[in-house]
Parts: sequence; C-alpha cells; structure tokens
Amino acid sequence: MRALLGALLAAIAAGTAWAQNTNDPRYPSGPVPRGAQDRSDWEIEQERRQEAAGAPSLPAWPKDGNLVEFRGGNVSTFRFYIDAASLSVSKDLVIRYTLVARSPSGVTNVSYEGMRCEGAGSVRIYAYGQDGRWAPQRSEWREIEHNVAQSWHGELSSRYFCPNRVTIQSAAEGLDALRRGGHPSVDSQTQLGR
Repeated sequence: MRALLGALLAAIAAGTAWAQNTNDPRYPSGPVPRGAQDRSDWEIEQERRQEAAGAPSLPAWPKDGNLVEFRGGNVSTFRFYIDAASLSVSKDLVIRYTLVARSPSGVTNVSYEGMRCEGAGSVRIYAYGQDGRWAPQRSEWREIEHNVAQSWHGELSSRYFCPNRVTIQSAAEGLDALRRGGHPSVDSQTQLGR
C-alpha cells in the first residue's frame, strides 16, 4: 500500500511539474513566468517582442552637468537626479532614464531604468552603475508602489513622467516637468500624494 501511495504521489508531482513547464503554449521553452497568468495574451506578446529585440543600448555614463534634481519623496534623505542626456520615450511608451541617488555621506547609486505609465505604473532595471561602468541587470517589470518609504519611483511617475497616469510624449516634456518641480498638468493634490 505504501509503495502504491508513493508511486501515486510521484506521478502527481511529475505531472504538476510538466504542467507548469509546458501547459501554456505562450511559453514552450519553460515555466510560465511568475505573474504572467494575470496578463493578457497581447501584453505577453508585447513583452516577448521587446525581449526578442534585446535590451536597450546603455547610455553614456552620466555627467554632473547633465543631472536634473527631483524630489524623491518626503522621508528620503537621499538626493535624486535624472541624467538629462539619457532620458527618452520609445514608440512603445517606455520612458528610459539614468537615475542617480546620492546619500548625505556622498555615496552615489546609479541605475538605468525603464518606466511604464499604464495602470499603477511599473518599473524595471536595465543596468546598475559602478566606478563609471554599467553592469547589465535583467529584472522583470514590477508595479510601482506609491506612498511607501522608498517612494522615488512613485514620485517620478505621478509628478513628472506619468501626469494623471498618461505617458509623457517626449524627453523634452519630461525634462521640463523635472525642472519645474512637477508636470504642469498635475494638480497640486496629486503632487502631494497619489
């Protein structure tokens, strides 16, 4: 009886593993990525096309003269900047930029990121910077969390790059919003917190 129960459990486990790896025709080469089952076929196809096209080329290392400071949230002691030379808006409405964060003690963190405005907004990291060089990083899109301690992505989204949840149309529009301290179409209530 134990042998039969063991064989049955092994068969169920093997069947479950196989189902996770091959049941979804959109992912013939492996498991369904976490969260993919909650997305439409169109969203999955768009992401697959972007992945097939490869990651975006990395920008030049940011120069201090090109940095535009923005408010990174109420509780942060860091100072946040966007490298004006790296800011772009692609045809598929992904905003790409180099983010520079400096601590009060002078430690600098640099990352090249992408942001989408639809829904609650999402962000992904393409590369981290260290000692004047990029280290490519393959991260998944993740939802932007608003009103949290680490709120710089929420600030970038709601105040500058996704005013009223609409994607900016150009790098010039984004830079103008950064220099003004907020996008002109965002009302003061939205700028105070999403």
